Amino acid sequence: MRRKIRRLLSRKNEIIIGVAAGILLFSSIIVLWIASFQLPDLGSFENRIVSQSTKIYDRTGTVLLYDINQGVRRTVVKSDDISRNVKNAAVAIEDSDFYQHKGVKPTAFLRAIWANLTSGSYSQGGSTITQQVIKNALLTQDKSISRKIKEWVLSVKLEGVMSKDEILTLYLNEAPYGGNIYGTEEASRSFFGKHASEVNLAEAAYLAALPNAPSYYSPYGGNRKALENRKNLVLERMLKKGFVSQDEYDAALDEKVEFLPQESVGLKAPHFVMTVKKELEKQYGEEVMQSSGFRVITTLNYDLQAKAEEIAKRYALENEVKYKASNASLTAVDVKNGDVLVMVGSRNYFDQNIDGNFNVALAKRQPGSSIKPVVYAAAFEKGYTPKTIVFDLQTEFSTECNPDGTPIIPGNEDKCYMPENYDEKYRGPVSLKEALAQSINIPAIKVLYLAGLRDAINLANNMGIESLNDPDRYGLTLVLGGGEVTPLELTGAYAVFANDGVRNPPHYILRIEDASGKTIYSYSPDPNQVLNPNIAREITDILSDNEARTPLFGSNSPLYFEGYDVAAKTGTTNDYRDAWTVGYTPRIAVGAWVGNNDNSSMEKLVSGYLVAPMWNAFMKEVLKSEPISYFRSPELPDDSTLKPALRGVWQGGETYFVDSRTGLPGNLSTPDEFKQEKIIPNVHSILYWVNKGNPMGPKPEHPENDSQFNLWESPIQKWVVENNIMASIPPVQISSPSVFPTTIKQPKPLSASFVSPVQGKTYLPTNKIDVTLSIVGDSPPIQAEFYANGQFIGSTINKPFSISFIPKELSLLQKYNNLKAVVYSSAGEKVEAATTFIVSF
Repeated sequence: MRRKIRRLLSRKNEIIIGVAAGILLFSSIIVLWIASFQLPDLGSFENRIVSQSTKIYDRTGTVLLYDINQGVRRTVVKSDDISRNVKNAAVAIEDSDFYQHKGVKPTAFLRAIWANLTSGSYSQGGSTITQQVIKNALLTQDKSISRKIKEWVLSVKLEGVMSKDEILTLYLNEAPYGGNIYGTEEASRSFFGKHASEVNLAEAAYLAALPNAPSYYSPYGGNRKALENRKNLVLERMLKKGFVSQDEYDAALDEKVEFLPQESVGLKAPHFVMTVKKELEKQYGEEVMQSSGFRVITTLNYDLQAKAEEIAKRYALENEVKYKASNASLTAVDVKNGDVLVMVGSRNYFDQNIDGNFNVALAKRQPGSSIKPVVYAAAFEKGYTPKTIVFDLQTEFSTECNPDGTPIIPGNEDKCYMPENYDEKYRGPVSLKEALAQSINIPAIKVLYLAGLRDAINLANNMGIESLNDPDRYGLTLVLGGGEVTPLELTGAYAVFANDGVRNPPHYILRIEDASGKTIYSYSPDPNQVLNPNIAREITDILSDNEARTPLFGSNSPLYFEGYDVAAKTGTTNDYRDAWTVGYTPRIAVGAWVGNNDNSSMEKLVSGYLVAPMWNAFMKEVLKSEPISYFRSPELPDDSTLKPALRGVWQGGETYFVDSRTGLPGNLSTPDEFKQEKIIPNVHSILYWVNKGNPMGPKPEHPENDSQFNLWESPIQKWVVENNIMASIPPVQISSPSVFPTTIKQPKPLSASFVSPVQGKTYLPTNKIDVTLSIVGDSPPIQAEFYANGQFIGSTINKPFSISFIPKELSLLQKYNNLKAVVYSSAGEKVEAATTFIVSF
């Protein structure tokens, strides 16, 4: 027994000794491994950073647009040549315990180990200034734990051979400040035109704010507010650390610092490149972009880009003198795949006088009438057609106001909305095709109402216009440009029309190769059918019809290219702050914008003068570089079953059919060539004949219940009276249908019209109004019902089917009033008649 125990103890001791020896051996190896770490060469910064930088090319892969670190600019200075403000600002924001730790913060060390082990990413640990110096010196993207251990150990070693001030000086001489600028001395010269020793407190805070994300916080980019916030954070940290007094802090916070204009160093297509660079940094991080060695092949057509830049600059300089429009933008998108071929964000990226580095191509601006095609497409989706008729008459659209534009409640004049057409002319009945081609405002607002605001915005979103996201703010002004869109969004949306309703989201990058040549990203198309193909073709047919737009632009306008299929639409905001021309061929969509970056107004001219010539000049270059191609014509479905108002008839909404040989009722045996459809004259707004939400459905029982009905109807009835319309139009032949309806109406169906009151007559509230009707038809009338402003006021079954009433007794009395009669015949027919009367209060 004792012998067994001794053997077990002996074996246990052997195991313990073996484990201890193993641990000792492993520890010795680790110690020797760590001891073998050598401080990297800290003097070859430029060579390291250039060899590993990301390079951005055009779509051919041969034109280098930008090497992120090309022409590295760095001036090494001594510690005494760097302002104490710069040193303190860097310590305050980057490493507040810099003067206390020994290279690595123990708590941060343990936190990093735990984060790396739990996440498996090995991304934590480079927090101190010393570690950043080591990391910059190593300059590899290896994220292994062994690399992190090297970084931590070497940071401690570096602290043993260099003073804190030497390490801080080394950091400040290598810190990135955006683009090819490295080191605080070069940054001070580039940004402020002074040496690092001369930088004041506010300027030092800006410098300290940049290295964390130099592209994002760039003073020349689109995130100036973010830069201001981070600069203020630097100052707060300096105050907290006791580096500055309260008075110094307050003065620096209020100081307005001016940055010198940005310099160009090997940068082509700058707005496009900076957009690509931002996307890359968002996906991979700035550090990777600085040192990954990526080769990025973009979508840019550099030949077209160079021509676009020249054209935009030339026309912008001319427009500045002629029309007070100092800036311009051009964008172009391949409609078949969404490739962004051209992006010109201003007339000159480096022109500080116009804030040229601001990218208008991605800025939200009001589109004016250039948004109208999207709204019309939404209406076509509902069942309206290019032939559908609306009335172009001056119309009040606010339900808080009377049809004449006066407020229902005195003092609310600012709530009324009675817009004008661009030429202050009103054309009466117009088709939607005519209205869109000639960009007439009043019909466009009515089309938006018929389409539905939210449905129009939903379609815009589906087509890529994501900036329109607040329908409650826009109202009916949306169709006149009341929202905001970016030029690239709008150009991409027009590409949907060109591509038979298929959307390919605009994108900038075709593929990315790593330093070894391996493809790590390749664009994969994601087409999406967002619009009915035939509706897209209908819009294209309208926008490319030179004859249809001739009344507005003339027959030889900048929108017309003889021998080519080109569709186009212009837009100008009411305050003349933005002018647009957007158009497309079957292969490429082009958007042009003219205006001022400060949003000031231009001369009061339509976009045909302000921007169309520039768009035309660039489109000519586009047409030179692509083969001639043609749009597909829209299918023309049989519309004989549609309501007259939907297929181009404005004189009335009730029809009957006759045999043209006899004038008598036709029948199913009547040959097609002798079948004629005629309409009974009875002029009303489209809201009288269709339910706006379901135009293909039944006629509204009570159209007066629509909030816009009386506002639209009143000017129409006034127009009818003033132009003696009813007397001038006998029953109108509107078609010889190829398909004869199975139910044939009689040649003399029931019809009714008002004899009294006379259309538009004015009465006092106490006047008695006698209502009489003229009723015609083969079947005798048996009953008539009467409504005032939708309120039932009486009925009669006795001839002559007349009643009387006093206006003041009506509960819904207003200045302009709608009177409706519904008449029934013994054959089961039902017809309506309407008129208006005015009450003078």
